[in-house]
Order: sequence, then structure tokens, then C-alpha cells
Amino acid sequence: MSKLVPKVILEGTRLTHKTDLAFALNEHPRLVGTRRYRYHSPLISAEWCGFTNHPWDRGLINFDPDHERDLAMATFRTWADLFGQLRYYTWIVDRFHVSTQCWQRLNHGLELDFGWLEEMLLPLGFRIVHCVRRPETFDAARTERLKVSGKPEQYDDLQVFIDEQETLRELINGSRLMALEV
Repeated sequence: MSKLVPKVILEGTRLTHKTDLAFALNEHPRLVGTRRYRYHSPLISAEWCGFTNHPWDRGLINFDPDHERDLAMATFRTWADLFGQLRYYTWIVDRFHVSTQCWQRLNHGLELDFGWLEEMLLPLGFRIVHCVRRPETFDAARTERLKVSGKPEQYDDLQVFIDEQETLRELINGSRLMALEV
């Protein structure tokens, strides 16, 4: 039996269960194969706020375009290089470049071209899974999330998520990578 090495980028706005799906996919035998013991493939995310030492601050998605754009692009290139160097590895990514395009467009009017990145991801077999929900279900999802959220105020305006979901859909439709909406 050949080794299963899927490469999945989960995109979607908040409250669409991307992270739950990432953990489930990371252990699903039809995706990663049957395992004799429990181990995991790395779950990576552009949501990690790694550009500052403050929780919920800037990172790969919401970087400051005036001061951190070069850092963000270098970080995307580093990830793509690592994916290429470890091409026979499973990669599950919880938000990546499309989320960055979306956030930067909606918050800074910045149009980012990630064609170069997708050209690096294409031969590796990366696919996008766009996680969505019906607009009328965001309120119930917010109620559940508020039970565990460390920053509940981010869920005050649900229209932000509805707008972001539509922008993500548009950007994913323009992506060179194969995509599935769930």
C-alpha cells in the first residue's frame, strides 16, 4: 500500500468549524491511512498571531501592510519551501493565503497576488476546502463559541463573517488550486 500524503488547506471565516475539521481529518484513515499507533501530522495555521508578543494581534493573515508585508511574504515562501522539501508528508493547513487575501482586501483595500505561491503548491497536490455556513446559522454558532472564546467581542457583528465568507468564495473561485465547498 502506498503512503497517503494529502495536502489540504481549510479556508473559511470564523465559526465554520475549520479547526474541528482539521483535527478530524488529521486522524481519518481514509485521508491519512490506517495507523498502528496514534500520531499526528502537523496542523499549521496562518491565524497564529506570530508577528507580535500579544494575543489576538498581528500575524500572517492580518499583518500591517506598511511594516510587515515583506515578513508575511517571506513567511509564506518559507512554508511553501518546507512543503516542497517534505512533499511526502501530510499537510493540513487551517487558513492560509486566501484568508490573507480576504482580510487584507476587506481591512486595507490591498489586493495581494499569490499566484507565485499557488504555482509552488500546485505540483505538490494542495487542495482547498472552503468551509461555509448559511448566513442564518451564524447566530447559533456564535452562542456556542461564546462559551469558550477568549475574545468574545470579535463575535459582536456577524455581518463581518457573512461578508468575509462571500469574499473568500470569490477569491477561492479565482484560485488555481482545486477547491471544494463544504
